[in-house]
Amino acid sequence: MSRKIVVGFDGSEASRRALDFAVGRAKAQGDSIIIAHVLEWSPYSFLTPEELAERHKRRNEELERAEKAILQPVVKRVEDAGVPVTTVIKYGHIAETICQIATDEDAALIFIGRMGHSGLATRIFGSVAGTLAQVAPVPVTIVP
Repeated sequence: MSRKIVVGFDGSEASRRALDFAVGRAKAQGDSIIIAHVLEWSPYSFLTPEELAERHKRRNEELERAEKAILQPVVKRVEDAGVPVTTVIKYGHIAETICQIATDEDAALIFIGRMGHSGLATRIFGSVAGTLAQVAPVPVTIVP
């Protein structure tokens, strides 16, 4: 039975390891992959209508750049491995948005790379991988 695997991908070495691991699992089990790239975005509700229009334009440009620079190069690699793949690019809080993508896509698993950061910032703010492990609607694999 084919399942969908969501892979959080930002172009980092950690996300590449997670994608490679997911490709191996998907290939072995006949699953498909959804590569999810999330751009953090703050609504800035206090901006003027003109400023909001300019921001919207920049937002669209960022989405196009992310598609071309981050996702397109890895999609070919996944396809060449014989694994069905799609992509999703959204704005939002990374962990929450990946959870929403998994729910919307009826995914069975989420794979995410661990960045390896430690220290005060991670303890105070948490990490995307740690947050996903706690709140995801499906099992999460954190790839070191």
